[in-house]
Amino acid sequence: MNKVALYLQEHLTGEVMTSAAARKYFSTDGGVFEVMPAMIVYPQNENDVRKTARFAWQLAERDRPIPITARGRGSDQAGAAIGEGIIMVFPAHMNKLLELDTRSGDVTVEPGLVYGKLQQTLHTHKRFLPPFPSSIEFATMGGAVANNAAGEKTIKYGSTRNYTKGLRVVLANGEVIATGRINKRDLNKKLGLATFEGEVYRALDKLIEENKDLINNMDLNVTKNSAGYDLADVKRKDGSFDLTPLMVGSQGTLGIVTEVTFTTEPFNPATTLIAAYVDDISLAKELVLDLRNLPETPCAIEVVDENLLNLLDEINPNQLKGTLEKPFPKLIVLIEFDNQSERTQKNMVKRVEKMLHKRDIHFQTETEPAAKEKLWKIRHSAASVITHTEGNAKALPIIEDGIVPVAKFDEYLEGVYEIFNKYHLKIAIWGHAGNANLHMQPFLDLSQVGDRQKVFKIIDEYYNLVISLGGSTSGEHSDGRLRAPYLQQLYGDDVYELFQKTKVIFDPHNILNPGVKMNVTLADIKPLLRDDYSMDHLYDHLPH
Repeated sequence: MNKVALYLQEHLTGEVMTSAAARKYFSTDGGVFEVMPAMIVYPQNENDVRKTARFAWQLAERDRPIPITARGRGSDQAGAAIGEGIIMVFPAHMNKLLELDTRSGDVTVEPGLVYGKLQQTLHTHKRFLPPFPSSIEFATMGGAVANNAAGEKTIKYGSTRNYTKGLRVVLANGEVIATGRINKRDLNKKLGLATFEGEVYRALDKLIEENKDLINNMDLNVTKNSAGYDLADVKRKDGSFDLTPLMVGSQGTLGIVTEVTFTTEPFNPATTLIAAYVDDISLAKELVLDLRNLPETPCAIEVVDENLLNLLDEINPNQLKGTLEKPFPKLIVLIEFDNQSERTQKNMVKRVEKMLHKRDIHFQTETEPAAKEKLWKIRHSAASVITHTEGNAKALPIIEDGIVPVAKFDEYLEGVYEIFNKYHLKIAIWGHAGNANLHMQPFLDLSQVGDRQKVFKIIDEYYNLVISLGGSTSGEHSDGRLRAPYLQQLYGDDVYELFQKTKVIFDPHNILNPGVKMNVTLADIKPLLRDDYSMDHLYDHLPH
């Protein structure tokens, strides 16, 4: 063990590891990059996190910085859960549901708790947390907060930021703060503190006041967004102030979250699901726009394309047997309603059925759980593609998660097809049609020089396409190392400079997850590309 690891092991309740095997395991996450850490820390409690941060701060003050990367189950696909210093792994010990208020539905958890376990508990109380990602069975709550995660229910309910009520956060110097919306009077008290927390509040308040117009106009024209830092909702017109929206989606670059309080929604399993089989991309866009204009928004408007269906048919012909017959439609759009009122739900379904009849779109409507599950299986079958291999070629998460204005949905889809055809790649697309937020993973072999060169050409063309359509490079998975190089182009120089200043306010020594989000170039990430992509550590929980 090195001196830092020995010191930490002496002062922490949790474990510290420096073995080659442990470091190798934590050198990758769900993305395509590899960074070897110096050590692994399994914090037992908030005090361990505080002590580790304090020690790293003291080392940085002596010009011997050792960065800290907070990590859950490592499913992040953009390289945000890897780093060269201390990897702080939360699921080992800090994985508890701390409190559930059955009257309000509010729930407080530790960051290492797996999302699926929390959801199961909430369901027993007829509640749920709507922005769950498709990786619900293995993603952690800390990871969901770090990425401002979202998923199939976001069209109606919004993303993680909408449900995060408050946090406990360890700042870069080891101070612990609680976040939540505070009024003018309480803000003034914060501004008067003679601590690092006081410094953060003063500097951030000044930054926001001096750049009001810029911050008010920084929103992108998309229905959800996880790129950059959410400065717009920190200080509201009434003078109230909250660091929570800023921390959500910041990927551990501004502070380390040790506790989260979420609000929840009533859960209704008695839903109605409509599968629409669409053979015209423009028609699909019109349908989505009409669905978004309904008086009651569907809780899901999901899509899979014919290429995904053909690939599934090739990999496992029995998977679609009895559910879908050839020839497959260009797109399948899944529309679900979960209204608590049965009457309202039936009314909305009738309106959608009329819409589909009018456009001569074939569809089926299901309310029985087994029949609905069969249809949802089509959408969730993307898992089979993600884990499929062809020789050494594997589906790589390098261009997924772009989102565009819904009116540009057809242009987006056609632009992606063009990129795939240009590079002679197999195409398979799925995602959230209601948000025009799509996922796709090209098959490439990272052991081949030609394919390794293709990776960054494809990345560049894809994110330029998304930005040119007025979209965001990340709808729900945040920036990480992968998308960080495009943040300046996405927001413009002035807003990007605000992001840089925000990072410095919270992390003056750049020890919190450096190389993620801010000041990252393509030249920085190219050497980090793995020569073999594997999802071995997720095989226990096949992702959707």
